Amino acid sequence: MKAPRFAYARPASVAEALALLAEHKDEARVLAGGQSLVPMMNFRVAAPKVLVDINRIAALSGIKVTRNHVRIGALARHAELERSADIARHLPLVAAAMPHVAHPAIRNRGTFGGSCALGDPAAELPACAIALGASFVVAGKKGERRVAGQDFFKGLYATALRADELLVAAEFPLPKPGYASAFGELARRHGDYAMVGLAAHGSTLGKKFSDMRVVFFGVADRPQRAARFERALDGQPATAKAIAAALAGLDADLSPRADLHGSAATKLHLAKVLAGRVLRQMDGVS
Repeated sequence: MKAPRFAYARPASVAEALALLAEHKDEARVLAGGQSLVPMMNFRVAAPKVLVDINRIAALSGIKVTRNHVRIGALARHAELERSADIARHLPLVAAAMPHVAHPAIRNRGTFGGSCALGDPAAELPACAIALGASFVVAGKKGERRVAGQDFFKGLYATALRADELLVAAEFPLPKPGYASAFGELARRHGDYAMVGLAAHGSTLGKKFSDMRVVFFGVADRPQRAARFERALDGQPATAKAIAAALAGLDADLSPRADLHGSAATKLHLAKVLAGRVLRQMDGVS
């Protein structure tokens, strides 16, 4: 199948892009890497009247490290994140997630902003953003606003972005000393959608768990923090035994939905297996 007829615009600045979005509102869609939008258009699942191609907007590109955070531009390619020494040094959780994002050809074109703005519940980067306490920088006609990662994802393919707004970047706080992270996912084949995935970040200082953020993906309509599991770990020794004892709390945290990738019971079982496996990989855990 081929996409229905559409108009095409290629703005050179954020201001131009915002003007187009304000003019066309729900009839416009933003084109970044196109790795999800273009197939959706070809299958006529999406049929925008206007495509707003943001690839000429230099301000949306790049990775920048400041005193307080790592800023990832919306147009940063997955492959760029995968190769970045700054990401590997400051955001090892993101670095660990990148090889799991689809396949090399898709990572060469797909963008950080596109993955997050799509709101796919099985995507890796949204879960990482929540686990690391990132904020999303959103531009609109009234200026910029920042949305906490936890508040950005609203449901199945739904985010806090309004029709006349553009995702500009995400800002990740620099991890504190003594903090560690780990990532894992289970899929039928490498590069397939995750049946269950997990991004974890927190302190193992003093050989004890604290300030844990354990975020699952592929189990609900958005990335989901395991709040009871986190509380069960808080203050406990950073050991495999403590992790195993806390896993019972996942029954109350997660209510997976059956889908093409597995039944609800299968997903819950895999979530427990994966949580134990991933947290045991964190630095400082014995």
